[in-house]
Amino acid sequence: MYRLLALGLLLAPQAAYSQETVDIGVVKQSDLSVVQKLLYPKTDRTELGVHLGWMPFDALLTTPNLQLTVDRHLSESLSIGGGLGVGYGLKNSMYRELESPLYGVAPDAYRYLASARVGAQFAPIYAKMNVGGKKIVHYDVYGGAHLGAAIEQSVIPGGGIAVAPALSLSVGTRFFLPNNGAIRLQLQDDLMIEHRKLTDSTHFKQNVNVTIGYTFFSKKPGKR
Repeated sequence: MYRLLALGLLLAPQAAYSQETVDIGVVKQSDLSVVQKLLYPKTDRTELGVHLGWMPFDALLTTPNLQLTVDRHLSESLSIGGGLGVGYGLKNSMYRELESPLYGVAPDAYRYLASARVGAQFAPIYAKMNVGGKKIVHYDVYGGAHLGAAIEQSVIPGGGIAVAPALSLSVGTRFFLPNNGAIRLQLQDDLMIEHRKLTDSTHFKQNVNVTIGYTFFSKKPGKR
């Protein structure tokens, strides 16, 4: 009996010790990572797009336009590419009022005709959201910087054509679709230096363009 009691007292501290919490220290945020297989990967794929655009912030002209884009995705976050655009600036109600007999003024406005640009995009965000509790939509968010030029024409007859170098900055998002497609929304700001023949003067001009388009991705690497 005494032997059993002594054995119990001997084992009790060991059992209590084994139940103690082991302190492994503070886990840093940098030590945590989420590994997720992307449903719509972009790496090593080419993206071709057709986009309808409108420049809504011009005080004198309204400009519908068409943009064609191509992007080569080097990784999930970085791509290089460019685009071509065509359009036409139409006089809005403000311009027509200014050139009416009441004011008799024809502003020296320049309308967008065409553009070309090359550069890169950076897409740091890939995410998904629940829409109405019924559908999961995958999307990314990106920013872009491109260099190029735009061709513009004076609205005043005989006012000439200007070829303006441009820095194009953009932000946008892709909503991925099945069968290698995506809907792409983008806000683009073209910052231009434009020399105008009619007044023999140089002007800084911005063309802010809002576009919506459909893009198509080449097949995933390893698939035929």
